This record gives sequence, structure tokens and C-alpha cells, in this order.
Amino acid sequence: MRLPLGPRERRRAATLALAALLTTLATAPPPATAAPPSAPATSTATVATGGAGAGPRLERLDRGLVAASTPGGVFLSWRLLGEEVTGHGATGMTGADFRVYRDGRPIATVTGSTNHLDPAGTPDSRYQVAPVAEGHEGRRSAVATPWLKSFFDIRLTKPADGVTPAGEAYTYSANDVSVGDVDGDGQYEYVVKWDPSNSKDVSQRGWTGNTYLDTYELDGTLRWRLDLGVNIRSGAHYTQFLVYDFDGDGRSELMLKTAPGTKIIRYGPRGQVVSERYVTMPRADVRAGHSHADDYRLSAEGYFDHLVAMFEKWHEHPEVVAGRWPRTLEEAFGIAPAHTYPLSHEAAVELANHFVDVYAPGRSANNRLREFAGFVVSGPEYLSVLDGASGKELQTVPYKPGRGDDGLMWGDYAMARVEPANRVDRFLSAVAYLDGRRPSAVFARGYYTRTTLVAYDWDGRRLKEVWYADSGHVPMANPFNASPHGQPGTNPKYADITTQGFHSMSAADVDGDGRQEIVYGAATLDDDGDVLYSSFAEAPPQSNVPGQTVRLGHGDAMHVGDLDPDRPGLEIWTVHEGGRSAPYGWAMRDAATGRVLFGGYSGVDTGRGMAGDVDPAIRGLEAWSSMPPGQTVQGGLWSARGDYLGRDDVPGTNMSIRWAADMTTQLVNGTATTVLQTPTIDDRRRGTLLTAEGTLTNNWTKGNPGLVADVFGDWREELLVRTADSSALRVHLSTEVTDRKLYTLMHDPQYRVEVARQQTAYNQPAYPSFYLASDLDWSKVPVPRTR
Repeated sequence: MRLPLGPRERRRAATLALAALLTTLATAPPPATAAPPSAPATSTATVATGGAGAGPRLERLDRGLVAASTPGGVFLSWRLLGEEVTGHGATGMTGADFRVYRDGRPIATVTGSTNHLDPAGTPDSRYQVAPVAEGHEGRRSAVATPWLKSFFDIRLTKPADGVTPAGEAYTYSANDVSVGDVDGDGQYEYVVKWDPSNSKDVSQRGWTGNTYLDTYELDGTLRWRLDLGVNIRSGAHYTQFLVYDFDGDGRSELMLKTAPGTKIIRYGPRGQVVSERYVTMPRADVRAGHSHADDYRLSAEGYFDHLVAMFEKWHEHPEVVAGRWPRTLEEAFGIAPAHTYPLSHEAAVELANHFVDVYAPGRSANNRLREFAGFVVSGPEYLSVLDGASGKELQTVPYKPGRGDDGLMWGDYAMARVEPANRVDRFLSAVAYLDGRRPSAVFARGYYTRTTLVAYDWDGRRLKEVWYADSGHVPMANPFNASPHGQPGTNPKYADITTQGFHSMSAADVDGDGRQEIVYGAATLDDDGDVLYSSFAEAPPQSNVPGQTVRLGHGDAMHVGDLDPDRPGLEIWTVHEGGRSAPYGWAMRDAATGRVLFGGYSGVDTGRGMAGDVDPAIRGLEAWSSMPPGQTVQGGLWSARGDYLGRDDVPGTNMSIRWAADMTTQLVNGTATTVLQTPTIDDRRRGTLLTAEGTLTNNWTKGNPGLVADVFGDWREELLVRTADSSALRVHLSTEVTDRKLYTLMHDPQYRVEVARQQTAYNQPAYPSFYLASDLDWSKVPVPRTR
């Protein structure tokens, strides 16, 4: 029997293997061509992840060398790759060191970081770096020439303006961004979502323009565009897109929800359209008479007709037939009986008029259903897998689960605010290493009432369902007057996950078994799709349900990571919007069990929260929540252990970024309610570190950048924001020299999948699987086990 190697033997074996590989690569000639000016260097054959280890399958990345002109010289930054790491040192990871070349001559050997400031550099200098392990130098990177400033613009091709069926003009701006190596060259491409100026929250009435997704090379070459068509409404809750190498061929796919009318547009080298093709409609839909010319959007008149048709068939609804709902609409509306059933068309019209003009406005003045327009409540829904490099459709299947109805069963007519097509059309997505090795795609629908998640594997040819979780609909005695939030679903296995989902979800190995779980807000599903836990707590005396054990419930912001280095495992920081019905407005939980470690009752919708190392004098990451204007609830800043640090000088809550040399956390600020503002990167102690002039964040009060991620250079994150006119995606680089040596965060599996889901709904930061802060204990940083 062969015994497994111990830690020391494994490190020694890895070092010898790396040295042998670098020796082999050192005999190869340097690249024949240089990268274009102002672009990060690329290489076709640098050391990359993809060894024979048993860990997660991650990307093969190139060196990611970038050079930027600064007042002190040329700043250089590059990647330490996961498989080059052999262990830990006093100020960083050990493994490869790096030799820096300017104009073909060595100028420095860097051992304690992966950046260098060259005071003698000029805008015409040409740089390369080469790894060095045990005295052997490996292949040099491709050449990088300095950016003129500390940012680089990726040229974008804006879609044409449009006009809605109601005659309303709209324009486009770049919105969410994701990255993936779509062509296998070790360098990221950029997938940009275009939002029309009339994009809507799912609860808002009105027409929207089409949503587009573009795939760009770093030099601005537009590879292909996906026009989602008129049957996918535009807004933060509708289009969640995953860019990831799901099948392990070294090239990322794109996976997302599509519909009839979704079209793939491919471009040639001169920007000309070379082909346009709709996604493949399943045969059953073709036989049923559906076509890509269908437009399922409802006008206000169309919605009224839809309502009449629904009322005409009231007697046939399964809930009515089963006796769980009122037998008549008059009973449901609380009015005197007036009609026999089945309803005639005239009777259905009369009751629809009563509902739209009397009953609904009587529940809330916001219920202006005569203005209900622009929604899609019927028609086929699909999930498509597309080749990331070309846009070629690989497979399209029916979306699971389908909507079923316009939200009636989902509680959209039950609350005081009648909002058809609201709860039924809440979508989320994530990537997770459910088996610890291969990435799976997870798509979710619903989180207020019925809650569903389905996990898929992609093998390069077809989707395979891994598991499906469905709470079932929440029972209601009257679908026009009920309180379905916080109530269990009809499927006993998943009944308790209702109303626990957030506007994003995370993947993390919360139980330490080497496989990632799905943290779905206040509930977590195990890697096999079973419920690991759903968090409940006793409501305090000042709530409107004192003493009752209730769900922690839905919220807008969630952060999953090793926030407290002095306790085992990961933590979850969440804020909750349940108000007086929720036991907490903010809570820190143990990620393995869902147990609340500390928290506070607010009695109001606590809308925002964030976590980060904003005060290096305090052990662990700090966590904070917003305080609604005019409220006197506590709010404020806490240590990871629950020490209250006060309400003054609380940082922003839009997005965090690891920008500084000392591994503290900074905040991206750029919130706007009426006029968009120039985003800044702010440090709680040092003030503003960057003012991103000429750019804008997204989504008004959310203030999201397009992306914050470690897309090249050293371990720090880049800020990706649109220029004010959306003519370019601007990539800002931190040029502060750091003496800390860490592998690219993209080779930490939790961080990588969190970057993939960052575009989902309300964008949240990505956290690695380990504690990352100014007081980092390097011996606790995992050595990547990639394959």
C-alpha cells in the first residue's frame, strides 16, 4: 500500500516539478511579437494552472504583466500563478521569484512581491518578467509597454438607440461586466451587458428596450453580440449571465436565460456583421406555433385582456377546484355575489374592471393597473449555453422551472401592493464547485415565496441536471389577500427556504468538506442540493411578532468569507429588510450552521451592509450596516467579534475593493439618486485614493462599478467602470508598490466563482476562501491545489 505524502514531501515534490517545468520552458525562444501599446502583455506559453492535483479545475492564466506610467517611474505588476506556489514565507507565498527585464536587459530580481517600480522607465520602454525557481529561469512573458496613465480603455461598440411601442425613446449605457478566457490564450475577455435607459426594476411598470451582451477582446475587438430580444425584460433582476469554463476545455462558455427572439450576431475583423442567428427553439414550441417573431410583451390593454381571460377560467384553477381558494371572485374580493360560474365574457370584464379600478387601488394607491405595460407573463423561456469565443449556440433547453402563471400563485396579487410578474420573475445565478473539482452552474427563480434552484453540469455537448430544489408554492387561503412572506412552501423537504433568499447568492465551502455549498441568503443548500440549514431566530419584544421563532428573512446585501480569523470556518454578514417582522436588521452568522453570532434588531428595512478591513488596528474584518435617513435605529460599525465601534464615519456600502498595498479594504463610492456622480475609491483613514474622472457607476443608488476583480497584475483588484459616454470600459490599476506576495485571487476557487456571480442582481464583492486583511497570517493562506 502506497502511503500519501506528508505536507513537507508534497511541497518538495511541487518545487521539483516546478523547477523541471521552468527549466524546460527556459529553452523556448521569447515571443516574437510584442503586445500592442497600452495593453497588458499576453503570452501563449507561460506557466499556468492545470497540474495533476486533486483540487478544483481553474483557468490557465498567463503572466498578466501590465506597465503604467506614474510620476515616480513605470509601475509593473504581474501574476503569481497558483501552481507556482510551494509554501509560505514571512511576508508572502513562496515559490517562483521573478526577474524583470527592460528593453531585453535584466534590471531587477523581485522576491517579495509581484510588482516593481522602475524609476528609469520611459513611455517607450519594453518590459518582460520571467519566473525563477531554484536558480532556474523560466520563459519570459510577452512584452508590455507602459500605459500613459494608470488606466486602460477597452473600446466599446454601443448599440443603437431605440423607441418603445409607446413611442418613448431610449439610449444605451454599459452596465455589468464579467470576464472569462473564451479563446484559451490565458488572457481574459470581457463580457459587457448593455442596459437601455428605460430598464426597470421588476416591480416597476413600463416598457424597456432590449438587453444586449457583448464579448470584447482587450483591444476593443467585438467578437459577437447577443440580442436577448423583446421577450426578456431589461433590468437588474432579469438577466443573470455566467461566464465560465464549465467543461474544462480551457475556454469559457456563456450560460443564461433566453427566449424566442434571442439572436446571436457575429462580427468580422473589420467590425462587419457576418452572421445573425436565433437560438434554437425546441421542437415542442415550434409544433405549438411559437416563432421568433412573437412579441409577448403586454400593453396596458393587453394586460386587461389577460386578466379577463384569467377570470373567465377561474372555476378551472386547480386551487379553486381543490377548495383551497374562494370558489368565486366575488368572495375573494369581499363583495356580494353577482355572477354564475363559469363566468361569461361580460361578467369577467365587469369583475376585471372592479379589480383594476376599485379593489386594487383600495389596497394601495400604487396599484395603478391601468398603466401596467411592458411585462412578459407568458411565452416560452429557455436556458442557453453559448460558445464564449464565437457565440455559437451549443444547447438550448426549457428554463426550469417555468413561470406557471403571471405571479398569482407566487403571491404577486396577495400583498397590499398588487405587482403582477414581480416575485415570479426574480432570477439569480452562480457558479459552484459542487463536487470539489468541476464547476457547475446554478440558476434560481424566486426567493420571497416559492423558491427554486437548479444545478447543471456542462460536458461540452449537453447539460446534465445535478439537482433541483423547489420549496413549492406557499399556500394561500385567498390569492388576492394574503401574507405569503415568511410562510413555508408545500414541499416538506424545502419548505423552510422560502423568503430566505437575497438579491444575490454565493458559493463557498462552508462545512470544510472540499465541496462548495450555495449560500442562499438566510438559508444554505449543501453541495448535493439538500438543505444544510435555514436560519430562524426569536423575535424581540419590540417587534410585531414578539417571542415567535421566525425566519431571518430576505435582505439586499450578503458577504461570505473568513471575516473573523480567530474562529474556525467562514462567517456570513447580512442585512435584512423584514422590518418589524424580522428578528434582526443585521446579523453575523456562522456559515457552517447558520447560527447567529451577533446581530441587532432595527424594525426597518436595513437596505445596505458591507464588510472589510477598514481599520487595521482592529482584529478581523469590520462589518457595517446602513441607517435609513431619519431613523434612530442603531446602525453603524462592528468588529468581526461583535464589538460595537460606533455610528460616526461609517464607510460606504456600494462596493469594496482591495486597492491598497497593505491589504486593507477600500470602498468604491459613486451613489446617485438624481444625477450620476464621478466614482471614487476611498480609504477610511487616508481619504480619497482615486477619483475616476470621466467615468460613471451603474444603477443609481446601487452605485455599482461594472466589475471589481483581480483581472491582471498582482493580487489587488482592478476597478472596471464605464466612461461617461459608454464609449469605453475603463480599467483602473492600483500603482501603489506593495511588498506582499500573494498568488492571483482568481486562483482561489471561492473568489473566482464569486467574481463570476458578481454581475447577478445587486452586485456584491467577491471574497476569497481565506482571511485576507492587513494582519494576514501567511501560514493560514491555502496553497492552491489546482488541476
